[in-house]
Amino acid sequence: MDLTWTESALARMRSASGRSGGARRAVVELLAREDCCLSAQDIHDRLRAGGARVGIASVYRTLEGLGELGLVQRADLGDGVSRFERADPRGDHHHHLVCGDCGKVEPFEDS
Repeated sequence: MDLTWTESALARMRSASGRSGGARRAVVELLAREDCCLSAQDIHDRLRAGGARVGIASVYRTLEGLGELGLVQRADLGDGVSRFERADPRGDHHHHLVCGDCGKVEPFEDS
């Protein structure tokens, strides 16, 4: 998990809104562990499978807040589903490969 990004994201969200909740922390920590983009539904499903009591609306609100602060980037891969991943503070990025059969998304780097 990227603790630097996690703590920075939580602190910036707390500063911007004055609030800090368990759902926010859960979403931020999940994104910090991932190396590729996830849909809001994927995030919700993974959190629930891990025992977190997080509503889908909280996931969307957290993603919106992170987006407004420039802490996540949205990936639209042409299938009508927005996916989100943490924004690298150094500006590094990767591309995405999408399986035409199953829809699985994989990160892809090409210098």
